[in-house]
Amino acid sequence: MPASARNLPVIQPVIQPAPRDREVGLEFSREWLEFSDPANPEHRIRADLTWLCSRWTCIFGRGCHGVIEGRSEDGCCSHGAFFSDDEDLKRVRGYAKQLDAETWQHHKAGRARGITEKDSVGDEENRVRTRTVDGACVFLNRPGFAGGEGCALHALALRTGLHPLDTKPEVCWQLPVRREQEWVTRADDTQVLVSTVTEFDRRGWGEGGHDLHWWCTSSPEAHVGAEPLYVSYAPELTALIGQAAYTELSRLCALRLAQGLVAVHPATAAAGQPVTGPNKAVAG
Repeated sequence: MPASARNLPVIQPVIQPAPRDREVGLEFSREWLEFSDPANPEHRIRADLTWLCSRWTCIFGRGCHGVIEGRSEDGCCSHGAFFSDDEDLKRVRGYAKQLDAETWQHHKAGRARGITEKDSVGDEENRVRTRTVDGACVFLNRPGFAGGEGCALHALALRTGLHPLDTKPEVCWQLPVRREQEWVTRADDTQVLVSTVTEFDRRGWGEGGHDLHWWCTSSPEAHVGAEPLYVSYAPELTALIGQAAYTELSRLCALRLAQGLVAVHPATAAAGQPVTGPNKAVAG
């Protein structure tokens, strides 16, 4: 070794933490708000403002690590999508018929073997989900496909002027929002339907959530949206709770942000994103 090099500092390699290690924890303070649906007094909305006012956005193809290690190009499509009911399946089958070999990479497999397969999750036997081909959903066009990568049903919606929630399985367009509904009997024996709208975090997957390689809702890498989630996900939230309820939710979210009354999602804070509404002036 030359004498001039003997006293040089040793350069240590930079070790990047695993994607999962950069996620925030699941237990933190959340701000909740409950209000009545203006279109239906028997419908109450219980909204997780911390989630709905976060800056989460889908980063598929823009840094998404995927739910399975080594398959980042799959995003969250590795396991296929479970259908919520027969109507959901019927609708998706109808749109799948509009796809061809130029727009759907696995068109041949989907036509020959069908778009579904049965599986079991926990105690629910024989649930129907989209078929998986080569380790991911049959509708997922892989990198290098001439028709474009990503969900073939999503691309169909964009080509035809529809919204992806029209063409995709319900679970696909609802993620990462979780809606739970329950009829609640009050002390005076009246009943109301309570719709809880919150984050679909790792726990939403059940026991399988522990095994996910990475999950975006907890990752600062995905909290880089230009708008709060309640704005960017307006069509999806409207479909989940109705137009009148969404309009009121949007008004209340903007007002609370303007007043600084929302507990910030830690992933949004870690990403250094501003926690403000889309407009500076908000009508009270």
